[in-house]
Amino acid sequence: MANFRVGRVTQEVQREVNDILKKKVRDPRVQDVTITEVRVTGDLQQATIYYSILSDKASDLEKAQLGLEKASGLIRKELGHRLTLYKTPEIMFERDESVAYGNRIDELLRNLNKD
Repeated sequence: MANFRVGRVTQEVQREVNDILKKKVRDPRVQDVTITEVRVTGDLQQATIYYSILSDKASDLEKAQLGLEKASGLIRKELGHRLTLYKTPEIMFERDESVAYGNRIDELLRNLNKD
């Protein structure tokens, strides 16, 4: 039963954080952020939220991370209103490296085909 609950909370957090970023967070640094995955601890106390952005530039990545950290209080408060949980999990944001890795592989494959 607990695994089902963690899975459900994970999906809800991902959906709601994407929605909160679009509708509630006015920071331009996070407007291109997409939440790709959420991992919630078994006790539902912590959520690691993975995100990607379209840009690969280090400055844009840094700005997005800072924007998310600055907005995390608002996001967590908003999650508290939207989720039916006894305690809203602590949230941390981490860049989803798999998206950048996939983009790099695509680029390498395109370059191979050019030769």
